[in-house]
Amino acid sequence: MKIWVASQDIADALSDLPKELPDDAPALELAVYDGKTALPGAPEEVEIWVPPLQPVPDLGAVLGRMTGLRLLQTVTAGVEPYRPHVPKNAVLCNARGVHDAGTAEWAVGAMIAVLREFPGFAAAQARGEWTYHHTGVLADSTVLIVGYGSIGEAVERRLAGFEVEIVRVARSARGNVHGQDELPELLPSADVVVLLVPATADTVGLVDAKFLAAMKDGSVLVNAARGSIVDTGALVAELQSGRLRAALDVTAPEPLPPGHPLWTAPGVLITPHVAGSTPASLRRTRELVRAQIFRYLTGQRLANMITGHY
Repeated sequence: MKIWVASQDIADALSDLPKELPDDAPALELAVYDGKTALPGAPEEVEIWVPPLQPVPDLGAVLGRMTGLRLLQTVTAGVEPYRPHVPKNAVLCNARGVHDAGTAEWAVGAMIAVLREFPGFAAAQARGEWTYHHTGVLADSTVLIVGYGSIGEAVERRLAGFEVEIVRVARSARGNVHGQDELPELLPSADVVVLLVPATADTVGLVDAKFLAAMKDGSVLVNAARGSIVDTGALVAELQSGRLRAALDVTAPEPLPPGHPLWTAPGVLITPHVAGSTPASLRRTRELVRAQIFRYLTGQRLANMITGHY
């Protein structure tokens, strides 16, 4: 059985897997394909593929040749690049949970950094200036989490000691979670709006000029989802007016090109899509992939199967 994985690190994690398999399990042939080198063999012969973090070039063409693919296991929570190209007989699974810790830490750190004006103080330090003044604070604020899944839950756990009110929003209402259709009524009372939704037909462009206009003056938009969720032009206009602030780990376009107005917009903190790029994520990716392939080879139900929207 031929398996392509994203890195030698993952291949090493799978190297002793045959010891745990039944005697009649197929022999495993592991190959590393990181998308930067030539294909390590014939795609038609691959049964399991674990693609790299960044989609490989000509993704549609590669998947189009994978006629024998049965399991496509991503190392990301988002699977939007893969969905249109999944071969007919393959199951698509994502890495739900793998990046929860890193992304949640980034979201909390980013909102604190913007509210307490850390980027401005860092710039003043570089100039050798002592710029004492009062700043905002997270305590006593309302944090609206848009896209309340496993990462949203992780954000809430990390905010537990910060004396904030949490308002939860998901695609559909459930229990103490509001539905996405309630956003117009919820946005005006939020001091921080955290975006954690997947990129789907329902969410691309969700944060448009109307959405931003409904946000409270001085509030902070934190995007740890996908750049396509936000209308960049509308956000730049709000930032340049000074009415809103933002922390962005993702942008549209991405990477953000030199000279783009987002770079110099006031009140924005930008990081280069690094929220989930942590040692914890790498460890949990190895564990997930190993467990998932074990399930596949032993006929167990797979985890994180993508059906419907997500």
